[in-house]
Amino acid sequence: MSLTKHLLNELKQEAATTRKVLERIPFDKSDWKPHEKSMALGKLALHVAELPGWVSMTILTDELNFANFKNERKEVTTTEDLLAIHDEHVAQAVSVLENYDGSTFDAPWTLRTGDMVHFTMPRYNVLRSMALNHLYHHRSQLGVYLRLLNIPVPGMYGPTADDMPGK
Repeated sequence: MSLTKHLLNELKQEAATTRKVLERIPFDKSDWKPHEKSMALGKLALHVAELPGWVSMTILTDELNFANFKNERKEVTTTEDLLAIHDEHVAQAVSVLENYDGSTFDAPWTLRTGDMVHFTMPRYNVLRSMALNHLYHHRSQLGVYLRLLNIPVPGMYGPTADDMPGK
């Protein structure tokens, strides 16, 4: 199986898991933060919903320059809005990966703000770290937010304490 096919399978599996977490976001608490330096729940959930878009962007471009980046954030006030954004980004990523031959995995990809280069690394490494691992990191943060808000946390890699009888 090709590396691209492995990434596609992982993306599909993890997208389903991410969707389970996003389904539990309470928008009546979207401004809630566990700490003053933390991202608000609604903003973090939107970030998680949008992160699958990094897969498409990484494959289809050679860089992201924050100085020119126009992130047109959608207004998200419901779980349905959040899931629609997630599903749209996942569908785009799946389509791009299904049509990608992996020939540019070793090509450099750069993240910058104007002349300041944050990093340049092979495209495959960006897919792993900035797209997929970044998503898993923030999805886990959402799990902690849910726990602190006393909202049952869905199983991601097996059952959680909320899934176990008597817990």
